[in-house]
Amino acid sequence: MVRAISTTAAGERNENPYGLSPSGLLTYSSAGIVIALISFGGRKPLSVKARAEEKVEAFDTFLAYTGRYSLVGNRVTHRVEISSIQNYVGRDLVRAVSFDGDQMTLVTPPTPVNGKVQTLELTWQRLPEGESLKS
Repeated sequence: MVRAISTTAAGERNENPYGLSPSGLLTYSSAGIVIALISFGGRKPLSVKARAEEKVEAFDTFLAYTGRYSLVGNRVTHRVEISSIQNYVGRDLVRAVSFDGDQMTLVTPPTPVNGKVQTLELTWQRLPEGESLKS
């Protein structure tokens, strides 16, 4: 993930909706499977005897899902089959998609998040074959 930007219906823009220096991986397979992982920046390791608050924070700062995808025109649909957020299972997550060289940008429709209607714009960089995630 190169960048994430959220914009509210009122035009408020947040250049760091996932904290500073988030990381993510978005994989599309030729078999039609999508895997999405987003880890917020600044996540803390859990203590040996993690308290409930620590576990809540860990859950709130990581998103993972997988399922089938389809691409039609400038729209990609992720049909969620497994997710860290159970409410996403069985849902279609539809995104506007655009490409610029080895980068792909996905834009969500306006969605209520934390009490505000906003869109998220996520830009992803294709990894060169054989390159590790943290190169």
